[in-house]
This record gives sequence, C-alpha cells and structure tokens, in this order.
Amino acid sequence: MDFGDIESRGLVLLGCGKMGSALLAGWLGEGLAPAAVHVVDPHPSDWLKGTGVALNTPLPAAPAVVLIAVKPQMMAEALPILQMMGGGATLFVTVAAGTTLATYEKILGPTTPIVRAMPNTPAAIGRGITAICGNAVATAAHLAEAEALLSAVGQVVRLEGEHQMDAVTALSGSGPGYVFHMIEAMAAAGEAVGLAPDLAMTLAKATVAGAGALAEVAEESPAQLRLAVTSPGGTTAAGLAVLMAEPGGLTDLITRTVAAAEARGKELGK
Repeated sequence: MDFGDIESRGLVLLGCGKMGSALLAGWLGEGLAPAAVHVVDPHPSDWLKGTGVALNTPLPAAPAVVLIAVKPQMMAEALPILQMMGGGATLFVTVAAGTTLATYEKILGPTTPIVRAMPNTPAAIGRGITAICGNAVATAAHLAEAEALLSAVGQVVRLEGEHQMDAVTALSGSGPGYVFHMIEAMAAAGEAVGLAPDLAMTLAKATVAGAGALAEVAEESPAQLRLAVTSPGGTTAAGLAVLMAEPGGLTDLITRTVAAAEARGKELGK
C-alpha cells in the first residue's frame, strides 16, 4: 500500500485492543512509519508501547485517516476527538460494532466521508474477512483507501449498502462463534466414540481449519468438495445422512442461527 498521504498527514487510531493491534501490526509490517500513527488508548499494552507510534499525545488537526476501533460502550469517550476532526478533510473508517453511518454523520457532519466496516476475529492472525460500505460522500477513492488499510488483516468485500450490514454481522461477524462451537461439538463426539479428550480436540481443530483452507483455495464449490469425499455407502455418507436428515438438516439450523443473530443486530441498532 502507498502510505504517502498518511505519512505526511498522519493516521489516528482510536482504540488499540485486539482489532486495533492487528491492524496496526499489519500496517507497520507493510512499511508504514510508526511516527505517522497517533494512537489513543487509555490502557496501552506493552507491545503497543514498544512500536514507536505516538501514544496518547496531541493529535494532528486534519489527519488523512481516523480509524475508530473502540468498543461501543467507549464511544462516548471518543466523541470529543471525533467532533474535533469532522468536516470533510479526513476519512473516517470505523470497525466499531453497532454504530450506524447516520450516527457518525450527526457527530461529524454530513460532509465527512465515513466508511463503516465489519471485520471478524480471525483478523487477529491476518485471516479475517471485512465487509465495508460508505456514506453518501465517501468516494471510490475513499473506499479504496479503506479497503487497502483493512486488507492488512485479511480479505475485504464491498456491500451494496449499509442495509446489508446486519446480515454480514450475523454471518461472518458472528460466524467464528458458530464454527468454534462446531469444533466443540466434533471434539465431544470424538470423545463419545472412544478418543481421549486432547486427541479429539486436536483432530476437530485441524479438520475444521484444514477443510476451511481447502474450501477457500479449491476451484470446486463446497458442495462438489463434499461429494468428492463422500463415497457411496461409506463412512462419510453414513455421517452426512444424520447431519442432513429432514426436516431441514444442518442448513435449516444454520439459517435459523444466522436469522436470530441478524434480528438481534437490528434490535441493537435501533
């Protein structure tokens, strides 16, 4: 990524928890000068203190980018900083869950370009996926800059609009929780058929991680990959017969899971 404008005007990072730290590590790894980054965090980690960034110091008046990575309950503390920098000269990118573009526009003004993003927890190891959308004044260049910054922690996809954000949150944002529970369930099932707990968990973790990695890079669709591993009358077929049993099978269960998460997201966003 070309950090030219950021290195001349600065980037402000509000909040440097797990997501903020992952992003910062990615940018520094791509060559961003630490001195160009101004971090505001009330409880900085030892790692953050050792990065060389400007930490809890006076901020530039018109930085190139402000990236908001605070928890929703800490948003009130960040408001004075946000209001100071609104007006159009600075691109605001937010990974804070639940806060709408309209809410930011009330704080920053309608002429301020804002990109809202929903990453997920695998971003902590550079394997996340982030969905983004912008407000009416966010240009293609603004979206491209946000995408470049967020790609430091994984893939980035663009939404048609903010109306899709609750669905994204329910699928990829909350999705790691569903997968972690799947690992728990598979490990418990391994124990039930006679495996030691540690071995069952090791096998479950590696199976889910490996299958996901294969699905991501394979030319075949997940359905085709499933068929390829399912010999007629074999062990996989016997297991899938249970997993895909009527009514609805696993697809119906996951659909209801994601729908419940989406509905809750809509409630929280009101």
